[in-house]
Amino acid sequence: MEYQIKAKDGAFPCEVTIDEDNGRYMVRKSDTSGEVFHNKEELIDWVKNNWESSQFESPGSFQHLMSELTTISMQD
Repeated sequence: MEYQIKAKDGAFPCEVTIDEDNGRYMVRKSDTSGEVFHNKEELIDWVKNNWESSQFESPGSFQHLMSELTTISMQD
């Protein structure tokens, strides 16, 4: 899963990548720096603890991202 969401304070969209086939779990933040995680659970926890809907141009898009992450976290 790759998901992009536009933050209010960045020129480029934030990006969430969960690629279990290749073991890639990454977040690109609004300042284009990033975070790399060992698994999807760590990534999901980071997003829940560091991002909130008010940071993004479309709070609904953030809610959709969180819904997708919740669905992914229940798989396995």
